[in-house]
Amino acid sequence: MDWKPHAAALASQAAYPGSDWWIPVKETPRHLLVERWFTPGPRGWTVADGPSDEEAWAAAAYADTTLVTRVGAVHADHADAGRPVTGHPTSSSTLPSLVVTMLRHGRLTPGIRLLDLATGSGYSAALACERLGDRMVTTLDVDPYLTEVARQRLGRLGWHPAIVAADASNEELPGVFDRIVSMVSMPRIPASWLTALAPGGRLVTTLAGTGLIVTADKTEDGGAAGRVEWDRGSFMTTRTSDDYPPALGDVFATARTAEGEVTVSSFPVLDVMQAWEVWSMLSLTAPGIEHRTGTAGDGSRMTWMLHPDGSWARARTEQGEHTTTVHQGGPRRLYDLLEEIRWRWLERGELPVYGAQVTITPDGKTTLARDGWSVTL
Repeated sequence: MDWKPHAAALASQAAYPGSDWWIPVKETPRHLLVERWFTPGPRGWTVADGPSDEEAWAAAAYADTTLVTRVGAVHADHADAGRPVTGHPTSSSTLPSLVVTMLRHGRLTPGIRLLDLATGSGYSAALACERLGDRMVTTLDVDPYLTEVARQRLGRLGWHPAIVAADASNEELPGVFDRIVSMVSMPRIPASWLTALAPGGRLVTTLAGTGLIVTADKTEDGGAAGRVEWDRGSFMTTRTSDDYPPALGDVFATARTAEGEVTVSSFPVLDVMQAWEVWSMLSLTAPGIEHRTGTAGDGSRMTWMLHPDGSWARARTEQGEHTTTVHQGGPRRLYDLLEEIRWRWLERGELPVYGAQVTITPDGKTTLARDGWSVTL
């Protein structure tokens, strides 16, 4: 495959000529790091094999898009062609522009020791090696298969960073680093990250269940301080085993049919996952919340909100109407939380999550605060 023109086209989307990341994107053969990937379909995820169709391989590998490489416990390398796999994505090669955004927020310069968290396909590590040199890069993933395959494929590209299989959310990190950049979302900042961060070092991560990118510099007390960036980004949440816990199927079954407490909202149904500010603030207010949307046979718009504590909400906006009928049950009124956030959004023209100041104590307690609002993770 003549991959160079494809990589150059990708570089024009993910970076720009003269930027720190133009050459790394332009010179990295992403297709060699993602030989097989999953595509969604009506019956599940079907594997695509790059070497068997080089045209499709190039189109996928050099598009600014995420390529799912693992569904549940099944890696694309091991999936049978033509046999769909069901489950949630558990690893991917993230869209290059978001990878570049995270690395750019890391303020990486020559001589910086980087810990790249969530190796995945090895693409972020490859870009970092091109920028810093592989002696300055350590990459870590919870999945031993991913780290071993990344070791082999990065080696073929001439890169030999330190590659570690470990759980970054529960274990000590393998060294001391000037930068920690996470390509996986975290529910909070682990204390082990702060311990491994050199004086004056910088960490970059996204927060689980949100579109928030947090950057923070280490402070003299061993904690860190920074802000939520105005950019938005979201990654898969960190996991500690082969798969994520089961989705809230039982709660959803209740939410689909239960009467609960009935009210009428003056707002039409909102697809919360497409309204990043609202989604992020709601997730910080009720961590663990899940959203599902759909359209009824008569064209009515529907949404369901589910929470691990058993709380649920179901809302329906009839076709041509603007008000919404809401059913809620469980220990909390999830739709009421959403309504409060939407009113604040309308009254003030924004929500305080983006641009919030971030304070992290040495034990990892993370507080976001802005415009009289605050939340501690």
